[in-house]
Amino acid sequence: MLVSADPYLQEEAKRIVAAAGGSLRTAVDVAGAVHGWDTADVVLVGSDVRELPPRRRAPTVLLGKAAEGDGLWRLAASLGAERVAVLPEAAAWLAEHLSMAGSPDPGGTVMGIIGGSGGAGATTTAIWLAQAAAGQGISTVLIDGDRWGGGLELAVTSQEIPGLRWPDFAETRGSIDPSQFRDSLPVAGGFAYLSWPGTREQVHVPAADAVSAVVDAARRSFELIIVDIGRSGEGLATLAWDCDKILLLTQAHLRSAVAATRVLNELPPIEAGLLVRGSGTTSVDAAMIAESLGLPLLGLLPEIRGVAAGTEMGRLLEFGRRKAVSRFAGSVLELNGGIQ
Repeated sequence: MLVSADPYLQEEAKRIVAAAGGSLRTAVDVAGAVHGWDTADVVLVGSDVRELPPRRRAPTVLLGKAAEGDGLWRLAASLGAERVAVLPEAAAWLAEHLSMAGSPDPGGTVMGIIGGSGGAGATTTAIWLAQAAAGQGISTVLIDGDRWGGGLELAVTSQEIPGLRWPDFAETRGSIDPSQFRDSLPVAGGFAYLSWPGTREQVHVPAADAVSAVVDAARRSFELIIVDIGRSGEGLATLAWDCDKILLLTQAHLRSAVAATRVLNELPPIEAGLLVRGSGTTSVDAAMIAESLGLPLLGLLPEIRGVAAGTEMGRLLEFGRRKAVSRFAGSVLELNGGIQ
């Protein structure tokens, strides 16, 4: 179902749905969409829609035009839309997304990690969680969502491992074959990873539709996708919306907790949990922080001496094998009961 009175969005949606092998019902306003809303496999809402019918599920995709800019993402947040498709650029991605909508297999779980403040340790946590999941036989990929972070690969390994990086997907149009995607990525610590290059060279940046195609390919080729979202608005506007769950990491200090509140306000309306960096002696403070943020406390990231130096030398995986880290990661991922 499409809910929109915009002639351009109506024509584009009709063409894209036909290409995906589906049928489209169009309502020009919310009132006309009420009866078919909950029975539609996918609900598309145009950017001319400003409110939803009461007691109905959130729309699947918000359709808009490139000229509408960042306003589309703010509107998607207010409506609770799961995805944003900027037309005509995202037409191929949307057709692929619609063709998969009836599939009984939703694919892997996408878990995002974001620091509530700078230096909280989100990248370190993401690496250790990926390592722990892979160690339990869960096919895992770690995605570097922060192109300003210097390259996640530098913390994973000191070796130059062959495989594709983000700039290699800059010219991607449409869907990506999941088997080829999986085989193209470098592997370390038992998990695959997609990183921004750890070099000083200027890189080509994939467009939003290419980023969505990458995440879709990751869903179809891995059981667990861990995304180091980064604290830039870029990661929050794209990768965060593809997550099924987001872990917010903060330090057990007042300023960090306040900063985490601001980050929390920018997250999309999906399930979230809190991680607090500190030793067991900070557990009371951690509980207070979780209560103030209104998030469940999922784990305490242990302080381990030498991690900063290990990060600089690409040796974080060595620290990830320590018992304290393994206990932390296993608890967060609930490895004994499966990925949650």
